[in-house]
Amino acid sequence: MIETELTIPGVKVFTPRVFEDDRGYFFESFRSHWLPEVEFVQDNQSLSVKKTLRGLHYQFENPQGKLVRVVDGVVFDVAVDIRQSSPHFGQAVSRVLSAENKEMMWVPPGFAHGFLVLSDTAEFVYKCTDYYAHGDEYGIRWNDPEIAIDWPTEGLPPLLSDKDEAAPCLKDAKLFP
Repeated sequence: MIETELTIPGVKVFTPRVFEDDRGYFFESFRSHWLPEVEFVQDNQSLSVKKTLRGLHYQFENPQGKLVRVVDGVVFDVAVDIRQSSPHFGQAVSRVLSAENKEMMWVPPGFAHGFLVLSDTAEFVYKCTDYYAHGDEYGIRWNDPEIAIDWPTEGLPPLLSDKDEAAPCLKDAKLFP
């Protein structure tokens, strides 16, 4: 396993060692010592079609750290630091995650997270450090000019949920101290 810290400290990419032969491949998708301070309590999976943009999401009272990966397809994955006390507040990091590269991104609590599907479909799986809490769902507008994420939308509008379409900009969002 190769661990790479991205430009915002705490956000990491794990690139597994893949063992391939004529039968297929094998790799370890998680070991607890990769993130020894983290306890995962829930796994989630989604299927989305091309141009779907999910995010930027977070929970405030029950903040979740997420270890995310793609098991089929390709996504442009984004984490935004929304901790007001952080020197990286309002900054985003991104990574292309795919079934082919098998990379996993660790998004710590205190970050908003989202992804854009680049392939025809994508199956996205993630381990969470806290349970989903209905009513503790927040979002930040995907195209907030203050964050200025360079989403690879090819000039076309992404497919958004009504909730994501109506999400506030960073300056109006509920933020971590």
